[in-house]
Amino acid sequence: MEASVTARPKPTSSQATKSSIVPMLIIGGLFFMFGFVTWLNGSLIPFLQIACELDHIEAYFVTLVFYIAYTITALPMAAVLKRTGYKNGLVLGLIVMAVGALIFIPAAQTKIYGIFLTALFILGTGLTILQTAANPYIVLIGPRETAAVRISMMGILNKSAGIIAPLVFTAYVLTDMTQFNEARLASLEVGQRMIELQELSSRLIIPYIIMAVMLIVLAIAIKASPLPEPTTDYEQEGTEHDNKKSILQFPQLILGVITLFFYIGAEVVAGDTIGLYGKQLGVTNFGELTAYTMAFMVSAYIIGMIVIPRWIRQETALVISALLGLLFSLLIITTSSSSTDIWDSLFAWTGVNAIPNTVLFVALLGFANALVWPAIWPMALKNLGKHTASGSALLIMGISGGAIFPLIYGVLSEGSGNAQTSYWIMLPCYGFILFYALKGHKIKHWPTRK
Repeated sequence: MEASVTARPKPTSSQATKSSIVPMLIIGGLFFMFGFVTWLNGSLIPFLQIACELDHIEAYFVTLVFYIAYTITALPMAAVLKRTGYKNGLVLGLIVMAVGALIFIPAAQTKIYGIFLTALFILGTGLTILQTAANPYIVLIGPRETAAVRISMMGILNKSAGIIAPLVFTAYVLTDMTQFNEARLASLEVGQRMIELQELSSRLIIPYIIMAVMLIVLAIAIKASPLPEPTTDYEQEGTEHDNKKSILQFPQLILGVITLFFYIGAEVVAGDTIGLYGKQLGVTNFGELTAYTMAFMVSAYIIGMIVIPRWIRQETALVISALLGLLFSLLIITTSSSSTDIWDSLFAWTGVNAIPNTVLFVALLGFANALVWPAIWPMALKNLGKHTASGSALLIMGISGGAIFPLIYGVLSEGSGNAQTSYWIMLPCYGFILFYALKGHKIKHWPTRK
């Protein structure tokens, strides 16, 4: 992913905007697909817990293997992109994801949890390739002064898919789930229980075949599209830090990676644990609950596009996000898990009745989370110059927080028997985000010993 210097006249702002429309539409479609595949996990976790008869810890291995793929494969995939280029890298990522989707077929047929996890790891690997290519792409295909707007637009598409995916999954896979409650399943003979659980697991086959076909079609479309290779000249521009030889010499980057680690952990906990948590509290359509979190994220993205930087600075938005995260986390831990008439009336249109207060506070974390990702990237990569590509790969590795924190939550929930108070793990996440917003991003040099 090292940049190459291309000598050519710089386009005017209007020319750059016009030439970036088609790439924007293509990359926008990819970001929608990222969200659709990623946020299916929130519905998949409670589904696999039933179908494969898992405890809480085992169930959250879904997020562990999915997000750990980012850590294991980020740097190798960056090397692959250096050879293939951005466009061919996008095609390769889609093909790898299609393979992962197809592995869901034998997984559903055998009901072996290890095969499901293998499929999820391959899906995560394909997404790593796509994320490593697409995130810098959306910055590079247009004027730098409008990059933040493009990132926000991609975020809206990504999280909108996160609203749609759980609803689609619930409609086609989680229909008529009342017969699979724990009491009834426990009362069945072993043979009959296995037959019914196999029938349940088989519901995944057709949806994932459709997903694989769509991914292959999208790969063919991108290969045949006029998607250009973005120029990366700006990464070679001189900065005051060009004399730094190691990427580890940039405190704002290293602290930014740690902040992303905590942030992605918080984001995935909010999006992927809400379904299982709601199921425990008796919410009937638990598979749809991830859509609540994503809906709040989309609303925050829209607000952010309106007010930033017109009325508030990006750094200020990050402070507000961290404070809201701390507030909602405390409300989850300390308030009653019963429902109220106000919440029920507000969300009556969804068809889900008696939403517990704490479930909605988990969903509201989506509002707190939305503006963290687009804020951290420019703050962490500022003035990296020739080190920008390496810095981007490190930031992608921070996504591994999504592998660790849901599993920690599952361990705490299973060990204590109290899923509600286990949300205390969100407090250090938002605490570190607040530190980075107030001080961490301003640190330009590591302290030296006298």
